[in-house]
Amino acid sequence: MAKRKRLTPAQPGAFSPAAKPAAALAPRSGLGPAPIAQVAGEAAASAALADLAEAIEEARSSGRLIEELPLDAIDPQYLMRDRLEQDEEELQALMASLRARGQQTAIEVVALDPPQAGKTYGLISGWRRLTALDRLYRATGEERFATVRAITTTPDSARAAYVAMVEENEIRVNLSFYERARIAIRAMHQEVYDSQRAALQGLFAATTRSKRSKIGSFIPVVEAFDSVLRHPTAISERLGLALSQALARDPEFRPRLRARLREVQPQTVEEELRLLNDALADPGRATPVAAPSRPRLRAPETPALAERVTAHPAPGLTLRFTQAQNRIELTGARVTPELYEALQDFLKANTASK
Repeated sequence: MAKRKRLTPAQPGAFSPAAKPAAALAPRSGLGPAPIAQVAGEAAASAALADLAEAIEEARSSGRLIEELPLDAIDPQYLMRDRLEQDEEELQALMASLRARGQQTAIEVVALDPPQAGKTYGLISGWRRLTALDRLYRATGEERFATVRAITTTPDSARAAYVAMVEENEIRVNLSFYERARIAIRAMHQEVYDSQRAALQGLFAATTRSKRSKIGSFIPVVEAFDSVLRHPTAISERLGLALSQALARDPEFRPRLRARLREVQPQTVEEELRLLNDALADPGRATPVAAPSRPRLRAPETPALAERVTAHPAPGLTLRFTQAQNRIELTGARVTPELYEALQDFLKANTASK
């Protein structure tokens, strides 16, 4: 009886895309064509590689693959952020943790196709981790801080992306009612939702009906005072609801309080809260009190310290004007080199004779 040849296990790396079956590395000198077993083995190896590549791509698209991405490849303002302020002490604590233990939890990004302004990924959640790593890299220059662990997801829509951001922050950080109302407004401005009711139900579906109602009550407050408030996240639930009721009851309350905020320009949380409470108690009073406040880190898309006007001239375009800085900012998916050149030509043609 013929003796059967013993099969040996596959070597490490045998199924990598660059690997070739061992028998294919050297010609069979004078031995004629390869036996059918070798041909079958090569076909099986190719099929295994194809299956592996498909499995990796499926894991990436379904958000189960963690990758190392360069910090400068990620656009942190892909979505308008829901968090307005971040405590500086908390950020320093996060940076200390990253120094000691490295990044423990991946951020969430979406691939940009085509890339926008040199960025190939847009940030969905993980702004604090991305900011902390960026600070560490700028301060130390260490390569271990030059990349971030990220999960690439493929949201079904812009709605899904906003919901993912909100849910991640709802779990990790207790957002204020003001911040929740503000992101609902931003989502409506971006035409992600066509109504306030749809925005609240879509973004905060996991919360209770009473909580959604309270967030909705803060929406008029955000719309009325977002550009003139300096510490809006300090507004309590009770104060926010009182301000909302005052706006509904008195048409003159909004312009009166906006004028007072511009005139007094309260510098601390305590000053601003005192002014708001005084306005509710007596529209003629404004007696801010000085008190120290902790330093705050402003996240992207925060209200300006002076008047800021925001408009949406076309889908995919957001136009902002900040009066105190004499600054005009145009952002969005439709900002392209062609639009930049067209704006240059327009400005040259309309300012040459002035």
